Amino acid sequence: MNAPTPSQLRPAHPSFREAFLYWLKLGFISFGGPAGQISIMHQELVEKRRWISEHRFLHALNYCMLLPGPEAQQLAIYIGWLLHRTWGGIVAGTLFVLPSLFILAALTYVYLAFGDVTFVQGVFNGIKPAVVAIVVFAAWRIGARALKNNVLWAMAALSFIAIFALKIPFPYIVLAAGLLGALGGKLMPHKFKVGGSHGASNKQYGPALIDDDTPPIPHTRFRWSYLLVLVLIALALWGAAILMLPTGTLSDMGKFFTKAALVTFGGAYAVLPYVYQGGVEHYQWLTGTQMIDGLALGETTPGPLIMVVSFVGFVGAWTKEIFGPDALLLAGFTGASVATFFTFLPSFVFILAGAPLVESTHGDLKFTAPLTGITAAVVGVILNLALFFGWHVIFPHATEAAPFSGGFEWFYALISVAAFIALWKYKQDIMKVIGACAAIGLVHSYIV
Repeated sequence: MNAPTPSQLRPAHPSFREAFLYWLKLGFISFGGPAGQISIMHQELVEKRRWISEHRFLHALNYCMLLPGPEAQQLAIYIGWLLHRTWGGIVAGTLFVLPSLFILAALTYVYLAFGDVTFVQGVFNGIKPAVVAIVVFAAWRIGARALKNNVLWAMAALSFIAIFALKIPFPYIVLAAGLLGALGGKLMPHKFKVGGSHGASNKQYGPALIDDDTPPIPHTRFRWSYLLVLVLIALALWGAAILMLPTGTLSDMGKFFTKAALVTFGGAYAVLPYVYQGGVEHYQWLTGTQMIDGLALGETTPGPLIMVVSFVGFVGAWTKEIFGPDALLLAGFTGASVATFFTFLPSFVFILAGAPLVESTHGDLKFTAPLTGITAAVVGVILNLALFFGWHVIFPHATEAAPFSGGFEWFYALISVAAFIALWKYKQDIMKVIGACAAIGLVHSYIV
């Protein structure tokens, strides 16, 4: 009788150190937005290391898709928790964003300190129209998947009108869309069954450590005492952090980014209008043009795209000179850290509190009717964001009073169109498109 091959044996349980090193590596290579990050984890954790089976991986992902916040980071927390209890989830989720925080803070410093240099300006002038194309492409991609009937198209159109023409704040649009979705699920259930849920797969990669038939792991069982202690610790951490912040910019950031974390249904592109409304219009931490530049930096660094909040925090604290004009770097990094902490804290609570309940089902979680409604509304919100960014790029000197003044930048309009075609028709990688546009912008800056 032949001995079983390594692919036929169940892998050994990874040590905490082995898992730590993997999550650290993931933090540095997690490019490509949520789809790319989830693909990277699937390839490594399901196919190669076989720490978790395909069905269990998708089961966890479906739960993360229902929550506000970055689903890829939440999936890392979930799997880290399955492998090494609460501390495993905390380490996995923290390392998913920590490298991005330091990389983005360093790039933001270069942007603010040397942004007037021709080289830096040229690169950003090329990246900005690429960002417009990326956001338009995101609207098209989500819309193509989510808007499967006239009712959902109408909800997308209504959300666009609400935020574009009526200036209704994003959280109210999310709430209204969820209520309409819940109502529609009862009155027209066939119209709201089109969720974005990830289906199960029949692919086999060999026995997994956490397999489809693995008995419930003791620490994954739901316990009221665990839930109560977890929530109390999270509230204590949040309250202590808020109390430690001095009144003013940092305190405002803590409260604002907590709210932002709770309305990030639909991913980072959907919450950006809310961050713009607060960061640019209300608190005036940064300008609309800087917001576009921040999104460009977020697209070119590892980690969740919502890490753009650390850019907003850095620029806001730098601009407000919270520690005086001689400590701008310290101010910026403090602002970035505050924005990051308060944005991601709820994700840890959602996973560590909800995962034991999810593990008790082992069935496929579906998108609910309210979430289907929210997803439809998100399409309209993202389209509004694309128009806003496009307006700033193509009419850089215009104002709201004179929206088409200051001259039309045809060159950057052409870059946006070309970048969109590259993404949509030729399925080019986002990083390659950004790199090409940056090179074009750099050459153009030295020619004109």
